[in-house]
Amino acid sequence: MQKSHLIAAETLDVWIKAGKNIFEEDAMGYDSWFDKHPILFENELQAIRMLLPNEGKGLEIGVGTGRFALALGVKEGLEPAKAMAKIAAQRGIQVKEGVAEALPYEDQSFDFLLMVTTLCFLDDLSKAFAEAYRVLKKNGQLVIGLIDKNSPLGRRYAQEKANNHWYKNAHFHSTEESSELLSTAGFSGFKYCQTLFSTEEIPEKPISGFGKGSFVVIQAKK
Repeated sequence: MQKSHLIAAETLDVWIKAGKNIFEEDAMGYDSWFDKHPILFENELQAIRMLLPNEGKGLEIGVGTGRFALALGVKEGLEPAKAMAKIAAQRGIQVKEGVAEALPYEDQSFDFLLMVTTLCFLDDLSKAFAEAYRVLKKNGQLVIGLIDKNSPLGRRYAQEKANNHWYKNAHFHSTEESSELLSTAGFSGFKYCQTLFSTEEIPEKPISGFGKGSFVVIQAKK
């Protein structure tokens, strides 16, 4: 086994021991959210589509059950939870097991990377962004979808996370904080768009920028 793969395996073991195996225990429960909230899902998809490249080789880091990758045409995914990775594979996604802080891929392997509601579950954003930078080709793009911790939804999730088995181990981040760490990792040329302006589940059109919507998409260029 190559050294990089050994590091990935060790990091994955830490992830499991940290108590984040709810995604193993109830993968179908997680996946059912998308069926129960199709309008919210579509709002988020529209925002991501505004900044996601429509060509090139892409990878979703933290692919989960493959809902976003399938809808957005991303062929490859990385996922630490085997139960979720299995569902993503059944949806036709080519999935590897691993974590964002130790990507099991060679340098400059992808034209773009996607991370959706993944940052809040990472142990080390700086390592994850450095790894993303490493596996991206020159001029490649990292697209991140996150719940901004300073938004109404972000504040609600933070307050309720002790009683929410999905977000119990989550640590939410602001758009500004994430952008600063991305810049430190070498990324530049930031673009933003946002959605989920209301607490009601109603169709919305995304707009550029951040600070109004709870769901923010960041595009950063290598």
